[in-house]
Amino acid sequence: MTFTHLPGVLGEICRRRLADVAKLRSRPLPERHAGPVRSLRTTLAGPRVGVIAEIKRASPSQGRIADLDAAATAELYQRCGARGISVLTEPHWFQGSEADLRSARGQVALPVLRKDFLVDLYQVAEAWSWGADVVLLIVTVLGRRLPQFLEAARKRGLEALVEVHTASELRWALECGADLIGINNRDLHTLKVDTQVTLELVAHLDRPKGLVLVAESGYSQPQEIRQLEAAGIHGVLIGTSVAGDADPERTLRRLVRYWES
Repeated sequence: MTFTHLPGVLGEICRRRLADVAKLRSRPLPERHAGPVRSLRTTLAGPRVGVIAEIKRASPSQGRIADLDAAATAELYQRCGARGISVLTEPHWFQGSEADLRSARGQVALPVLRKDFLVDLYQVAEAWSWGADVVLLIVTVLGRRLPQFLEAARKRGLEALVEVHTASELRWALECGADLIGINNRDLHTLKVDTQVTLELVAHLDRPKGLVLVAESGYSQPQEIRQLEAAGIHGVLIGTSVAGDADPERTLRRLVRYWES
């Protein structure tokens, strides 16, 4: 797959990641030294919506967001009560790296998500080698190749957060057996955010037993998370609203304890 069918910045990112993999795939990957995989599904199983806090320096829609030390930021997020850490590893648009993931994973006891644009199965093995516990699989990107990537992740013992944006993508993720699904409110083609997307997709969803749902993009207020709880959402991924805040600790604590505000 060359991703020439994907327009705009999404297509550019995927083609660039494919070129990155072509340069790296002959390099032998080191063994994993991060210890057993930690389960994000388990940490999100509590009665309240769990926050996955993101280490995010930049994005195509926001530009430069923050200068972050990955280890210190991960430790702060854990101290504030986050139930998982998301680490951007895409280097060109998001200024992430392998080093960020390794640093964050070594600093906390929480599950760590490798958030990137996975376009080749090599990247699943790469994520395992780096110490990730969860990989992001974007249905808009992978389409009919999703089952291959799910199988590759499971063979490594990794969990997969399968990201969808439309009803048809959600149906396909469920058909493929995804048990951890993220609903992205951001349209990756236009980069526009509409937080009604999550609420609309889950409103009439026939949920298989054990399905864990995560809402992604656009959340910054406790009342928004209370609304997600009422809709039966298990987790929420918080990125720019914390990473780019002047007082990330205060902001994250308010979101983690959303029911008190």
